[in-house]
Amino acid sequence: MDNAEVKKELIQIKETLKAWAHEYYVLDQPTASDYDYDKLYRQLEELEGQHPELITPDSPTQRVGGKILTGFEKVTHNVPMMSLSDVFSRSELEAFDARVKKALGVETVAYCCELKIDGLAITLKYQDGLFVQGATRGDGVVGENITENLRTVQAIPMRLAQAINLEVRGECYMPKKSFLALNERREQEGQDVFANPRNAAAGSLRQLDTRVTAQRNLSTFLYTVADFGPLKAMSQSAALAELSTVGFRVNPEYRLCHSVAEIWQYIEEYHAKRTSLPYEIDGIVIKVDDFAQQNQLGFTVKAPRFATAYKFPPEEVETVIEEIEWTIGRTGVLTPTAVMTPVRVAGSTVSRASLHNGDFIAEKDLRIGDHVLIYKAGDIIPEVAKVLLAKRPAGSVPFVLPTHCPVCHSELVHLEEEVALRCINPMCEAQLLEGLNHFVSRNAMNIDGLGPKIMQQLFAKGLVKDVAELYRLQEADFLQLDKVKEKSAENFYRAIQASKSNSAERLLFGLGIRHVGAKAAKILMSHFGTIAALAQATKEDIVAIDSMGEIIADSVTTYFKNQEVHQLLAELQAAAVNLNYLGAPAVSPTESTSEFNGKTVVLTGKLVHYTRDELKARLESLGANVTGSVSKKTDIVIAGTDAGSKLIKAQSLNIPVMDEEQLQSKLMEEQ
Repeated sequence: MDNAEVKKELIQIKETLKAWAHEYYVLDQPTASDYDYDKLYRQLEELEGQHPELITPDSPTQRVGGKILTGFEKVTHNVPMMSLSDVFSRSELEAFDARVKKALGVETVAYCCELKIDGLAITLKYQDGLFVQGATRGDGVVGENITENLRTVQAIPMRLAQAINLEVRGECYMPKKSFLALNERREQEGQDVFANPRNAAAGSLRQLDTRVTAQRNLSTFLYTVADFGPLKAMSQSAALAELSTVGFRVNPEYRLCHSVAEIWQYIEEYHAKRTSLPYEIDGIVIKVDDFAQQNQLGFTVKAPRFATAYKFPPEEVETVIEEIEWTIGRTGVLTPTAVMTPVRVAGSTVSRASLHNGDFIAEKDLRIGDHVLIYKAGDIIPEVAKVLLAKRPAGSVPFVLPTHCPVCHSELVHLEEEVALRCINPMCEAQLLEGLNHFVSRNAMNIDGLGPKIMQQLFAKGLVKDVAELYRLQEADFLQLDKVKEKSAENFYRAIQASKSNSAERLLFGLGIRHVGAKAAKILMSHFGTIAALAQATKEDIVAIDSMGEIIADSVTTYFKNQEVHQLLAELQAAAVNLNYLGAPAVSPTESTSEFNGKTVVLTGKLVHYTRDELKARLESLGANVTGSVSKKTDIVIAGTDAGSKLIKAQSLNIPVMDEEQLQSKLMEEQ
């Protein structure tokens, strides 16, 4: 096809994908299956990869993020983004209605009532129908430019149905489902969890790495127009309908009301429904519907006179803390949980609430036997709001944080810059099973066949409790497991024996030291040569290595201070597990004449002549730095078949691209 034909096909594919995305993210009425969408999306990636000059900013492929921002520019709003006055009772709502009617000199007023979405206020600008700028509210006069992060939000159209100029405003929020998944990941990683979806959305939109924002699954509801352009709506309800027609996602639950009684009925209805909604709301917004009447009423210094917000009171329920339990995650992080007298709150019975960490307990001075008020943060997560000190039992004593692991009794540590208590004993039973699964995984010791199901059986039967015991297993031990026959038992045993000869960086990574990934393990071992030498290294020794920072250095030295670690290493050595680095020594710029020396290389696509690990090792032996993402700092991209977005980005940045045949030729010259 010539360029004209390709351009025509690209337009058709993009329009189809945009229509499907609009149905899915805006209308909640998908007509295409995920399979069909993914298949057409891949076709778009391939065409854009072959013709990067035809990539446009509104292409669906440009929503995945990838830019690293240095900060956020300030944006002055042409029309200030004012806040709303609040009302908290029916009597205050009646007083608002009376003021409006008196100022307008009328007996009845039509109000447009909308759900108050608990997110972050944003403003979006479009020129000729193309999204050009997005910003936060800020102080109402000056906000922050978050355009690149908003490009990753699927519900925001990059191009409107009409080529018009306008500015619209609304709320960017995190759906409850996304919020729960995000907090679960953060808790597993020992990070602070977000208190509610609003904080999570705000934090996501202010990420300097746009890929993080893209992963947070944010959405939007648009609700007002700052610069109408050619829009012709004469009322708020008509504007919402017109925004939907243009292509924006508008919350469909708005309703026209003509009296305080109707407004109150709407408030009560959605107060009851709020826990069943897939997003969080914290009240109801009430606006005079007619724009002419809005103009007549005008503004105070801080807020419009034609609108107000009724704020829902939080549902707080009293209960008693009966116990505080500590659970240990895969990484050794201890998480406290309040075990409470069961009570019903926000639509479900609650008997447990996460207390997050020791700082949270100390801040609220929580004690066993305390009467507390609890609520659901974001209508989702049970949280302790406060202690009812007047009901505190006589003789109550402050809660003492544990100093030793409740399972293995090893001394707990509080790593620098972490709020979490952590057990770093590699022989702690609470961590062992997940640690075993990590140890045998492909990027660690690569013990073929020992998947989670086999490891679960070995652990449950007491055959393996730590990684050293893997090397004491005999073929007969595997025959005790369900559905394991002689041939499988033999294969498992041989795979374990073969892993003994792995280079020590695999062992180091397999030990699961906090912050030490496969790449860091290889750098450390290529420098120190043996596990024993690394175990004796100081923090300063490690920080002196290029690309090793204080976080990794602190984690490594803390790990090797544990006496149980040295016992484990002695057992591994006794089992003839290799503790030495067997790879090529690290290449310095003065030692290598390879054209890959000192270059940052990215691998993408399917390779035919190498495995990815083999090629990575070969390039690193020549002095290359092999990374996983393309940026302006990338020197070379090596593209196999079916290369996707990384290849497209490399071409857009004019980064040299090498196919596998060209690479083979270069590597032969290096021999």
